[in-house]
Amino acid sequence: MTDGALWGSSMAIAAAGAGMAYAVRGRSSAIFGPSMYHGDRTRRSLALTFDDGPSESTPQLLELLDAAGVRATFFMCGRNVERLPQIAREVAAAGHEIGNHSDTHTRLDFRSAAFIYEELGAAQRKITEAAGMTPKLFRAPYGVRWFGLSAAQKKLDLLGVMWTILGRDWRLRAPEIATRVTRAGGGDIICLHDGRGIEARPNVDEMLKAVRQSVPRLREAGLRFETVSELLRPVAG
Repeated sequence: MTDGALWGSSMAIAAAGAGMAYAVRGRSSAIFGPSMYHGDRTRRSLALTFDDGPSESTPQLLELLDAAGVRATFFMCGRNVERLPQIAREVAAAGHEIGNHSDTHTRLDFRSAAFIYEELGAAQRKITEAAGMTPKLFRAPYGVRWFGLSAAQKKLDLLGVMWTILGRDWRLRAPEIATRVTRAGGGDIICLHDGRGIEARPNVDEMLKAVRQSVPRLREAGLRFETVSELLRPVAG
């Protein structure tokens, strides 16, 4: 093979790799299933979302959101709902939206279609039984999508949701998280975490502090808080 052919082959492999990386983790990618990552940019509304719950700290977050008059969307793991069904019910009773975040918070890449369907289906069943509401939204653990996800979403009537802003609240301190969150504008979906995978009693103190700091600043910027379904309604029809 000539040098030119080798170079061309290397470039093709690199392009294919980049394309797959985008399909799997790109926030705007809908290759592996219908997915959204923002709402109508012309509206002064945004959505706060919380992944990996419920956890033992979720009631603290509910108190904070209630005091601020904020409704949010919680993407819950089935295994956590199974462990803490009463807290899942409290989230629903407080008027928040609940989405599906898989059963065990396992990355879906390189998994079979049957495995993916069972992850989503198990979480769907557990959330419905505990909270009395059937999720219409799904967020993939780690934002990783894969072959077979589209069919699972269709069967379970789930719309995929990514995010506009990722708080990185599992590694940053509250002021840094708040700085990221308060960059949000109209139509944005903010991703934070009230759990850590399916870990029991996770420490989410920095997230709680960041929410306490961020909500007043976002309101001062003229932004309203909606659930993801409310935020997406004009876009998704």
